[in-house]
Amino acid sequence: MGNALPDALAVRDVQLLKEMGGNFLRVSHYPQDPAVLAACDRLGILASVEIPIVNAITESPAFFETCRTMQTELIRQNFNHPSVVIWGYMNEVLLRLPAGLKRDNDPGRAYLRRVRALAQQLDSLTRREDPARATMLVCHGDFNLYQQAGLLSIPQVIGWNLYQGWYAGNLQGFPDFLDRHHKELPTKPMLVTEYGADSDERLHSFSPRRFDKTTEYANRYHEFYLQAILDRPFVAGSTVWNLAEFNSESRQEAVPHINNKSLLTGDRRPKDAYLYYQARLLKTPFLCVGSRAWTLRAGQAAGPDSLFCRQPVAVYTNQPTARLLLNGRDLGTQPAALGVAHFSVPFGPGPNQLRAQATGLALEDAADIEFQLLPNNLSSNKLPFTELNVSLGDERTFTDAMLHQVWVPEQPYAPGGWGYVGGHVYRLPGDRLPYGSDRNILGTSYDALYETQRLGLREFRLDVPDGEYEVTLHFAELEAAPATEQLAYNLAGNPAASGAPAPTGRAFAVLLNGQALSPFSSATNLPPLRAVRVKVPVAARGGRGIVVEFRPEAGEACLNGIQVRRQY
Repeated sequence: MGNALPDALAVRDVQLLKEMGGNFLRVSHYPQDPAVLAACDRLGILASVEIPIVNAITESPAFFETCRTMQTELIRQNFNHPSVVIWGYMNEVLLRLPAGLKRDNDPGRAYLRRVRALAQQLDSLTRREDPARATMLVCHGDFNLYQQAGLLSIPQVIGWNLYQGWYAGNLQGFPDFLDRHHKELPTKPMLVTEYGADSDERLHSFSPRRFDKTTEYANRYHEFYLQAILDRPFVAGSTVWNLAEFNSESRQEAVPHINNKSLLTGDRRPKDAYLYYQARLLKTPFLCVGSRAWTLRAGQAAGPDSLFCRQPVAVYTNQPTARLLLNGRDLGTQPAALGVAHFSVPFGPGPNQLRAQATGLALEDAADIEFQLLPNNLSSNKLPFTELNVSLGDERTFTDAMLHQVWVPEQPYAPGGWGYVGGHVYRLPGDRLPYGSDRNILGTSYDALYETQRLGLREFRLDVPDGEYEVTLHFAELEAAPATEQLAYNLAGNPAASGAPAPTGRAFAVLLNGQALSPFSSATNLPPLRAVRVKVPVAARGGRGIVVEFRPEAGEACLNGIQVRRQY
């Protein structure tokens, strides 16, 4: 709906914040519809509001005058809202210095002085207009730069937008930064005004890593950050970026044009992180089975004769313990450490009902999970092979609810099973991404599947029983991608993330059980950053299964995904 959002939905967002246990809303980076602050007034939500001076300033009298006018109007329009406790006037204004300016050259130092002059004007204006409320300037995580510019001494409250363990660095950098502020500015109140990690609810990993966009890494991130905040009474408060997913046209990544660094989906369904905050913040009894959207799962049987696969399940609760039942079978009771009780669940094929209960209370929650159990041995009679969807160069599962498919991560081939032979995972230079690319892949809405690939593989084998099959191969040229604009939100500042041209072209042949397919080449049918799918019928005969063979002619062969479905 964009800017045509009805008031009722704006109000609903504030209600969702209240239902989470939150009591503070940073309205950023520009004034919202009056309905938002009116809802804060009614629901008892404290608020900060600010004008849109973001990333940099324009050095002109007209720009300065417009900033002063906006701040004056902001205060006079919203003065009578009791929910407003903070007037803000800058956000990450030193995130990107104008071209040619550096913090240690004369033009750069002159620019910092002009930024400071504008900040001082706006702060003084705000205090004259309203001496009773606090002023706030919001900074990104470059402590030294804002200190050098003299901005940390001007407002009454400093806001820090901190993403350690996401855009760069590790999680421990977050509490270290908070402690530095308290040590060097012990009398300056601080808020953590932004923090968060992208989470695509379709992506999951049992070994989550920074920037893999999985629900599980986002869970780890929020659990670490919230505890670090609560352990430090000198942190006045915090605001997650963002309550809900929102459009951001310049973004690419697993969900192009969407910022999914959020607690709710775009249609306001709760992610695990939202449930986690409920478990930590609500005062009334709360209990909920995690991963509410992950109702279709898949995994490989625990052994050749097993008909189950163990996977972790989290139960979020503010009670001391939680009990979990699977199809009526008691899986035991676990303590809830800091709002989360962890269980290992032996999922069987087909429907699985989970029921969580709080000890001593009439409080329970249920979730129905359909599990696609993959045979450990593809010729198993107990668990006949039907289909397999594999994401190459990937460590995550990808759930496609609409097509009722689950893509599992790659694995090396072992006799009786399936997997790749040879090759290596595609990785961009630098340490921002654990694997794969962060570019928008055209011609598909399944970008996450095409952003990863295995290079240089010799074969992909499946020891399926004799029969008729349909094989779909998925490709995307990632190495020959043209450079892209470096966006302000990429706080790591890693130019390698834009993609670099491949030194040579790519050309390779593919044989499917000896049948040659049309050659693949980056000069012809593998254009950069575009999804390519090839579907081929194949017969498995004589116990030889299915063998996809790759023969390079220039560069390395690649494969992004493979689907195999038994026809009969």
